[in-house]
Amino acid sequence: MSMNLDLQGKRVLVTAGTKGVGKAVVGLFHEQGANVLTTARTEPDESLADHFVVADLTTVEGCHHVAQAVQASFGGVDIIVHVVGGSTAPGGGFAVLGEDEWQQELSLNLLPAVRLDRALLPGMLAQGTGVIIHVTSIQRALPLPESTTAYAAAKAALSTYSKSLSKEVSPKGIRVLRVAPGWIETEASVALAERLARQAGTDYEGGKKIIMDSLGGIPLGRPSKPVEVANLIVFLASSCAAAITGTEYVIDGGTVPTA
Repeated sequence: MSMNLDLQGKRVLVTAGTKGVGKAVVGLFHEQGANVLTTARTEPDESLADHFVVADLTTVEGCHHVAQAVQASFGGVDIIVHVVGGSTAPGGGFAVLGEDEWQQELSLNLLPAVRLDRALLPGMLAQGTGVIIHVTSIQRALPLPESTTAYAAAKAALSTYSKSLSKEVSPKGIRVLRVAPGWIETEASVALAERLARQAGTDYEGGKKIIMDSLGGIPLGRPSKPVEVANLIVFLASSCAAAITGTEYVIDGGTVPTA
């Protein structure tokens, strides 16, 4: 069975599209014939996107700059994929999380989506169609108290915001969805596994096992690959998923225990 994703000519904004999942998402949309604008803090050596904007999405000004670029480049947008996120908070539990750390986690993992949606949704509503995908995290349901409390809380806020938004705008033709990855084998996670391996006197596979054990294990036996997460995102953005809205799709190799 072959599926026509019907993405040719669609106007797509992908945040954080130069590495990891974002880069894979940009590449897949480009393969499907979509017109893609992406953004990051620094310009990459090469990008598959049709348009690139340098911006710091943790700031109001950065989000405004990207929204203006979308209008200037495309005159509007059909699909928004919010990939930007991450954590710089130190380990050590709640006691090491001060005002700056909490603000940084919210500014990176929640507010860019809120600000860009607020700027671009009116155009979607005017055209009566559109798709918004928020990349959340299984950490919202499976936080690690030692190291991810603030990140997990910010992603939980993003998930709740996304659900509320879907209830508001789905009746008006805008589908809003969430994709919640577990551990993904990105450049950053590879570097983390290598660092843990060196500290433990083991190899890369040993470093990966340390991370998987910290998550309580991954039944699949490995992390997800960026392109696997991107495949799910692009499918959900396509007309093949036209009846799907308001839901969250977990892609974690079975990490989160379910009944």
